[in-house]
Amino acid sequence: MDTEISIPKYKESLKEKFLRELICLSRLYYNKSKVNNPTLLNNWNRNQKTISKKLFYKTIECIAPFFTKYAAILKLEKAYQAAIRKNPFYDEVKAILKEIQPKIVFCSHQRALKAATIFAAAADLGIKTTTVIFSWDNLPKARLALRADNYLVWSKYMKEELHFYYPEIAAEKVHITGTPQFEFYADKTNIIEKKWFYEKYNLDPTKKIICFSGDDTKTSPDDPLYLKDMADELIKANLQNEYQILLRRCPVDFSGRFDAVVAEYKELIKEAPPLWYCNTSKDWNAVYPSREDVKLLVSTVYYADVVVNVGSTMAFDFAVYNKPCIFINYDQQNKTVKDWSVKTIYQYQHFKSMPDKEAVIWLNAKEEIIQKLVNMNYNKEAMLQWEKVVIGNYKEASQKIRQIL
Repeated sequence: MDTEISIPKYKESLKEKFLRELICLSRLYYNKSKVNNPTLLNNWNRNQKTISKKLFYKTIECIAPFFTKYAAILKLEKAYQAAIRKNPFYDEVKAILKEIQPKIVFCSHQRALKAATIFAAAADLGIKTTTVIFSWDNLPKARLALRADNYLVWSKYMKEELHFYYPEIAAEKVHITGTPQFEFYADKTNIIEKKWFYEKYNLDPTKKIICFSGDDTKTSPDDPLYLKDMADELIKANLQNEYQILLRRCPVDFSGRFDAVVAEYKELIKEAPPLWYCNTSKDWNAVYPSREDVKLLVSTVYYADVVVNVGSTMAFDFAVYNKPCIFINYDQQNKTVKDWSVKTIYQYQHFKSMPDKEAVIWLNAKEEIIQKLVNMNYNKEAMLQWEKVVIGNYKEASQKIRQIL
């Protein structure tokens, strides 16, 4: 019988937070020098709002350059592990684990803050721990907060990345399992019946579907403007009777920033809001998909003809069904965030995994929208190769994970 046990509330101490953030920035400096990619430092948030936070993070920024040698970083990691064991939360969790005696502690997100302390308590009790590298861009970001006995990764490429950025983690601890998020596409029962799907989301069965998948507000602040560009160009070319846009916003985007555009083009743009669970705070790390959303996403990819976005993993979702992806590759004239540029996005380290730039369709200007939509010219073999590099063999990922556990 399954038993649900509530984890006590965790309050991070100032020392823990200081060490954690110092490790992050020190690693970002170290990683930047290893791969010669300055965009890695974009993962450090310099835009703090309160005076206390500005002072806190400024202090870290002053100290971090003195801790960029890897031996120094490992000393910081050791100090962090000692600090989390002094938090009262550690004693509470250790008492729970001692009482229930689990065979293994599993965490499906390597960045969860309280998980680092839970894993520390488990390790001290001799309980095995396993975690998952959550996404294709996580490892260069230097946010691997916890230490585990086993790490589950998507592919050979990700295993090599883990060794590259965290050489102290032994290779035998890292297991290639694939990721279940792509495994769902092989199960045809996840495809919603066409009539119901089209009626539910007010879609026209005679028109092609362009899936516009939004990013989070930080990654792509101008998404609503890109969506408007697409609607404008379709209408200008009198193609609104051939195409319809299905908007799937990012599951952690609660901003409502698309509302005005959707209202303006309500005959052309339809919405399929993600069916994710979230708590009242709506923190990104407390949001997770429902079974219904799995079916919604699989069906969206199955019925849509193409996906359009700014550098999203949705490219791989569509590749599973051998469908093209258009990457938006131009800046808006009137940007929402002045120092943001789409050009920076594609210089991020995870895009170095792309074996051929022609794996996707590049939309370099608003004026290219119709041409790129109509022609759909891209290298399918290159896309399949990229898919294989990043997501590896995702089939039977769940079974492989169960075997490791």
